[in-house]
Amino acid sequence: MITNTELEYKGNLVPNAYKSHKKSSNIVTFQSENNVLLQVHVVRDSILRFRYAPDGFFAKDFSYAIDEQQPHGFNELTVQETDTTVVITTAKVKCVVSKQDLRIGLYDLEDTVICEDEMGFHWEESFEFGGNYVKMSKSSPEGENFFGLGDKPTHLNLKGKRLSNWNTDQYAYGKDLDELYKTVPFYIALHNKMAYGIFFDNTFKTHFDFCHERRNVTSFWADGGEMNYYFIYGPGIDQVVQKYTDLTGKPEMPPMWAMGYHQCKWSYYPESKVREIADQFRKHEFPCDALYLDIDYMDGFRCFTWNNTYFPSPKKMVDDLKAQGFQTIAIIDPGIKIDPDYSVFQEALEKDYFCKRADGSYMKGKVWPGECYFPDFTNPEVRQWWAGLYGELIEQIGIKGIWNDMNEPAVMEVPGKTFPNDVRHDYDGNPCSHRKAHNIYGMQMARATYDGVKKFAYPKRPFVITRAQYSGGQRYTSSWTGDNVATWEHLWLANVQVQRMSLSGMGFVGTDIGGFAEQPTGELFTRWVQLGSFHPFCRVHSSGHHGDQEPWSFNDEVLDITRKFVRMRYELLPYIYTMYHQYVQHGTPMIKPLVYFDQTDAQTYYRTDEFIFGDQILVCPVQEPNALGRRMYMPKGGWYNWWTRELVEGGQELWVEAPLDKMPLFVKQGAIIPKYPVQQYVDQIRVETLKLELYFKLGREHSVVFEDAHDGYDYHKGMFSLRTLKLYGKEQELNLNQHREGAFEVPFSRYCIELIGLPFTPSKIWIDTEEVSLTDVQFDPVAMTILVDKDFHALVIK
Repeated sequence: MITNTELEYKGNLVPNAYKSHKKSSNIVTFQSENNVLLQVHVVRDSILRFRYAPDGFFAKDFSYAIDEQQPHGFNELTVQETDTTVVITTAKVKCVVSKQDLRIGLYDLEDTVICEDEMGFHWEESFEFGGNYVKMSKSSPEGENFFGLGDKPTHLNLKGKRLSNWNTDQYAYGKDLDELYKTVPFYIALHNKMAYGIFFDNTFKTHFDFCHERRNVTSFWADGGEMNYYFIYGPGIDQVVQKYTDLTGKPEMPPMWAMGYHQCKWSYYPESKVREIADQFRKHEFPCDALYLDIDYMDGFRCFTWNNTYFPSPKKMVDDLKAQGFQTIAIIDPGIKIDPDYSVFQEALEKDYFCKRADGSYMKGKVWPGECYFPDFTNPEVRQWWAGLYGELIEQIGIKGIWNDMNEPAVMEVPGKTFPNDVRHDYDGNPCSHRKAHNIYGMQMARATYDGVKKFAYPKRPFVITRAQYSGGQRYTSSWTGDNVATWEHLWLANVQVQRMSLSGMGFVGTDIGGFAEQPTGELFTRWVQLGSFHPFCRVHSSGHHGDQEPWSFNDEVLDITRKFVRMRYELLPYIYTMYHQYVQHGTPMIKPLVYFDQTDAQTYYRTDEFIFGDQILVCPVQEPNALGRRMYMPKGGWYNWWTRELVEGGQELWVEAPLDKMPLFVKQGAIIPKYPVQQYVDQIRVETLKLELYFKLGREHSVVFEDAHDGYDYHKGMFSLRTLKLYGKEQELNLNQHREGAFEVPFSRYCIELIGLPFTPSKIWIDTEEVSLTDVQFDPVAMTILVDKDFHALVIK
C-alpha cells in the first residue's frame, strides 16, 4: 500500500570519492563512487573542456556555439596519479583532480593558482521539468575582476553582479536590467595581472554570480542541460579573447560598404520618402552607404512580400538607389502570418515547418502581422527552406542585406513576451523543449538568413544583422544592442555595451545612434554620432513616432558637426577595414577596453569610458550635456592629441577640452594611420594616393594596412594586399620599412606621408638605399608631407 506520494527533495547533490579514471586520446574520464562522470577534454594546451554526467552517462555531444571547422591540437599531454590526486599536464597548464570529491584546481606550470573549485560541481534534480539544475562554484581570490557576458547594460567590470541569460525583447530597457537580447555565457577573470576565461556552453537559462552572494565565490549554473564549460588560459586578456573567438568562430570579411554610415527608421515609406531621404544625403554631402526598409515595406507585414501601394516598383527603386551609391537593407521577422492565401504560410504548413506545442498544436502568437506561426529554425530542413525564400529579395530585386528582428523570439501580449516552455524544437536531431532552444532561436534564424543571402548575393559578400544572438553567432551575422532610449544614460550604455560585446567575441556591433525610443536633443545626437563613428557598426535608427532623426533634422550646427565626424570615419576606412581583417583572421577585438590594452595597470579595471579603436586610436566620448571638456585616463605610452598634435604621456588622468565640435581622440605614438579622401559612399572614387599619417616615436612601432577588392571572395585566393610598416625613430633619423604580402594590385600608386611630431627638419632622404632630393618627393615643409611610391621597401629620413 502506498502511504506517501510526495517526491523526495534531495537538495544539492555532489560527486563523492574518486573511483577510477582512464585516458582515451585527448579525453580523460573520471568516475566517482556514486557514478558521477567527469570528462576533461584537452582542446589545446591552454583550453580544457569539462563535462559532468551525474547519472553515469553523457548525452549526445552537440553544440551550436563551437566552430567545428577550426582545427585544434596540443603539444603535450601527460596524466599522473598520486595518492590524493590525478594531475593532467599540458604545455601550458596543470589540471589537478581531487580524489576526495573530483574538485578541480587549475595552475600554471610554476604551480601558481589560476582557478580552483570552491564547492565545485553540484546539481539539484528538477522534478517539474526533468533533468537537473547544474551548478558550479569557484573560489575567487582577493582583487579578482570580471568582464564579458555579452550585451549586459551594466558596468564593464562585473565584480559584485548577479546576472542571468534569457533572450528577451526589452523595449526601452534601462541600466542594470538583467536579461536582454543576447546570451553570451562567457566571462574573463583577472587576478594578480593574470587572465583566464570560462565559457559555459549551455543554452538553457544560465546564471552567473560574480562574488555577489559570497564575496570570495564565483558561481554559474543553468536551469537544465549539462555542466559543460571551457577553461581558457591567457595569461593575457588578449589571448583569452582571441582563443574564445577562435573556439566559437570568426566571420568572413564583410563588404566595405557595411562599414560605412547607415540610416534607418521605423519606417521610411512610401517609396517617395525613401527617395527623398537619399536625395537629402547627397544634397548635404553627408556620406551614407545604406538605407533600411522596416516592416512597412511589406504587404500587411507579411515577410517576403511588398506593399504595392507604398512600393509599386521595388526593383527600380533599389536600382536607382544603387546608382546613387546606396545599398538597400530589408527587415525580416520570424512570425509568419496565418493566412491561407499567403504562399510562405501555406508552404511551411504543408511541410510541417512550424513550431508546435507539447500536445501537437501549433505555436500561435501575436506579432506585427497579427496571429502568426513560427518556423522551427533548429531544424536544418527548415533553415534550408528559409534560406531559399531570399531569392526574390536578393537576386531579383537587388536587396543587399537582411535585418533580422523580433527573433528572441518575441511574442506580444503574453507573459514572458516569448514562447511557452512546452514548445518543441528539432534542435538538429536532438529534440527538446523551448527551455533549451530559446536562447539559440534567433541565432539559428540568422544562420538560415546568412545562408540565403550568401547564396543569392554571390559573388558578392553577404550582410546580415540580428537582434538576438548566442555565442558563435558572430560566424553568421553582425548585431546591434536593441531598442535603446534617447538619453545620456543610454549614450553611456552604448559605449559600455559595445566594449563588452567586443570582449565577448561579437565584434561587428553597434547601437541605435541617437536612441530608438524618444527624441534626442541636437547635442545628444551630436555626441552619439561622434561615438558611433568609432564603433564597428555605424547606424542611426529611431522609432518614427518620436520624430525625425536624420542629421539635418536638428539645425545647421548639428548637421555640420555630425557630417565632420562621419567624413572622418570615411577617411579612416582603410584603417577600419584593416581592423576588421585582424578580427576575422585572429579574433582580435576591434574595440578594446583599457583593461584589454593594459591589464597590468589597476587603474584600467574600472574604466568604462575610454577605449582603443583598432590598435592605435584612443577614444573617450563626452557623455553628459553642456560639457566643454572632460577628464579621462591616458593608458601607458605616448599619445598624440588628434586635434592639436600635442604629445602627452600615459599613466595619468588629465583634463581634455572637448567643445561640441570635438571629442577626445588620441593616436598612439609611432602609429601610421592610413586615410582615404572623403567619399559620399564606399568606392565612389578611385583612390590614387593613400595618405599615411605617421606619428613619430623614439623607438619602434609597426602598423598594417589591409586592402582587397572590398567585396567578393578573391581575398581567399591570395588576392589581397597586406602591408606591414615598421617605424624606427631616432633623435635625428627616421627609418620606415615596408613588407608586402598578397597578389592584389591596390588602386593607389603612391603614398602621401605626413610626418607628425618629427623632432628634426628633413634634409636628406633615401628610398631603397638610393638618395633622392627633397624635390623628388615633393617635400612640403609647412604640411610636413612627402610623396613616395607605394612599393618602396626602405625609407630613411635625416
